[in-house]
Amino acid sequence: MTKCCNECRAHDDRTAKLDEIITRYKDTRGSLIQVLHEAQELYGYLPFEVQVYISKKMDIPLAEIYGVVSFYTAFSIYPKGEYQIKVCIGTACYVKGAGDILDKFRMKLSIDVGECTDDGKFSLDSCRCLGSCGLAPVVMVNGKVYAKVTPDQVDDIIAEYSEQKKGACT
Repeated sequence: MTKCCNECRAHDDRTAKLDEIITRYKDTRGSLIQVLHEAQELYGYLPFEVQVYISKKMDIPLAEIYGVVSFYTAFSIYPKGEYQIKVCIGTACYVKGAGDILDKFRMKLSIDVGECTDDGKFSLDSCRCLGSCGLAPVVMVNGKVYAKVTPDQVDDIIAEYSEQKKGACT
C-alpha cells in the first residue's frame, strides 16, 4: 500500500471518529468545549480544517469556535511534538529564572513558544502555573515535572528525550 493510501485511510478513520464525537454531543447544549477536547485528542491539535468541519456539522459559527479555541490555553491550533515541553512562567517561577530557562530551550531547539521542531520530536510552550510553586522554577515534559530547574539543566532534559526511540510501527 502506498504512503498516500495510508494517509488517506488515517484521514478517513479520524473523520469517521470525529463524526461519532459530533453526533454524540450535537444536541447537547454547551457541548462545544467537550467536542473540541475530543477532537484535539484525535488529531493532536485543532487545525483550521477541523474547526471548519465542526462548525458545519454542529451548525455553530466558525468565529465562535475559533473564539473558544483561541481563548482557552488547553487548545492548540499548531501541531505538538512527541515530547511537549512546558516552562512555567508564573510569578514564583519567573522570579527564579524561568525566562532564562525558556530562552535556553528556544535556543537549543531552534523553535519559539508554540512551535514544534521539524522532526516532530519536541514542542515548546509556556504556561502561567503548574501548581508547583514551591519547586520553582518548574518545567514539565509530557506530565513529568522537573523541579528547581536551571538553564544549565536544559541540555540534559533535552538529551533525556532525544535518546529515547519511538516504538517501531507494526
